[in-house]
Amino acid sequence: RRVRGQTFQHYFKQINLSSGAMYRNQYDNDVSVWSPQGRIHQIEYAMEAVKQGAATLGIKGKNYAVVVALKRASSDLSSHQKKIIPIDEHAGISIAGLTSDARILSRFMRTECLNHRYVYGSPLSISRLVSSVGDKAQTGTQIMGRRPYGVGLMVAGCDETGPHIYYICPSSNFYECKCMAIGSRSQSARTYLERHKDEFKNVEDLNELVAHALRALRDCLPNDSELTTKNVSVGYVGRDCTFTVKDDDEVADYLKSIEEEKASGGAAPDAGEEAMETQ
Repeated sequence: RRVRGQTFQHYFKQINLSSGAMYRNQYDNDVSVWSPQGRIHQIEYAMEAVKQGAATLGIKGKNYAVVVALKRASSDLSSHQKKIIPIDEHAGISIAGLTSDARILSRFMRTECLNHRYVYGSPLSISRLVSSVGDKAQTGTQIMGRRPYGVGLMVAGCDETGPHIYYICPSSNFYECKCMAIGSRSQSARTYLERHKDEFKNVEDLNELVAHALRALRDCLPNDSELTTKNVSVGYVGRDCTFTVKDDDEVADYLKSIEEEKASGGAAPDAGEEAMETQ
């Protein structure tokens, strides 16, 4: 029999090859199923959850590691969701994605740090902490009936080797970074970070490093929005200080400094060059 001049066999074969949605739905029901292209769609969906989350970024300087994050409120009647979570005296995380998954991973990280302090009497190194989280996240990508954690973690820490910034992906991959931005509209922030990445390693002043982070975060906002004390969180850790989170009125001084720079026309290095490029 024929359907508009085609056999049923040729008709259904054409659907299977040409319809991306139907083709994907055959292989995205479980995290342990590979597609013919070598992809695991459940992991890609988890990474998409990170892209939909509010933006956050981290910068590593000479003596400090800084994370800043945009906070969202589900409605005008609710408070803003906290995005920066302390882990230990020497480490903390900023999140983009599902907050409930972030709470599970942050509880695991705190337990690892506590156990290491109890047994060895010293803080857990940042690289070992991140590696442990990667191993835990990996189990969710291998076992049938499980799912990946739908959250990206920006880890800021400082140990005997100095400050560190790590990004932990839902795929369980993790990377040490000079600077990194994740979340919604984060490409604009990454453009700023890429332009200035060679400057950060020589920055010794904490306020200057936070100012760089807030300038980059400002690029993630829609045109009709501004950074305020309500929608911004700042976290930092360094050789001479423990992990500290600043919220609400505590970030007012940082915001005031970059607003004054913007008003004076000198918000960031190379601002004149940027203006020439956009004209």
